[in-house]
Amino acid sequence: MTSETLWYANRATGAVCLVLFTVVVLLGIAVRLRGRLPGLPRFGTVSLHRTLSLSATAFLVLHIAAAVIDGYVDITPLDALVPFVSDYQPLWLGLGTVALDLMLAVLVTSLLRARLGHRTWRAVHWLAYVSWPVALVHGIGIGTDTGADWMTWLTVSCVAAVLLAFGIRTAHAARASRRTPAALLHTPERTLEGARS
Repeated sequence: MTSETLWYANRATGAVCLVLFTVVVLLGIAVRLRGRLPGLPRFGTVSLHRTLSLSATAFLVLHIAAAVIDGYVDITPLDALVPFVSDYQPLWLGLGTVALDLMLAVLVTSLLRARLGHRTWRAVHWLAYVSWPVALVHGIGIGTDTGADWMTWLTVSCVAAVLLAFGIRTAHAARASRRTPAALLHTPERTLEGARS
């Protein structure tokens, strides 16, 4: 495989990772809001979230492999796993490594979810929300397509979608926190319990 082919593969997989991980974050927020996609039951949204997470991880592996194999720039496997040790673009590459390490923690704990328990899994799973902007900044800082119109629009679209979803999630959480104990006592479930006792 030529260096030029690897360079194009690295660029392409980086852009695909941005899109896939953005969709994974959006689906994660939808799952948390107990939402579902049109035409899918709720468990379908959860299943799609998991499947796309694995697909995004596969593209991330390809992205890293292309960068390490390509001899044009000296990036070692250690550089890909340990943040800020690379001789090449240590800050921007290091941010990508931080994002990778956070995603690996989320992936491993998700695979071991049954053994770890829900509370531990959920605490580590929050790292996914941290890794997305770190990976985004990595791409902006080191990406050779940064500044190209198509990449600018892709990045802006991904950021806007995630900000909108987080806004909805925050508004939902604020509404839920404003519910008073008296209002909770009058929910249909509580009323049924009162009628039974």
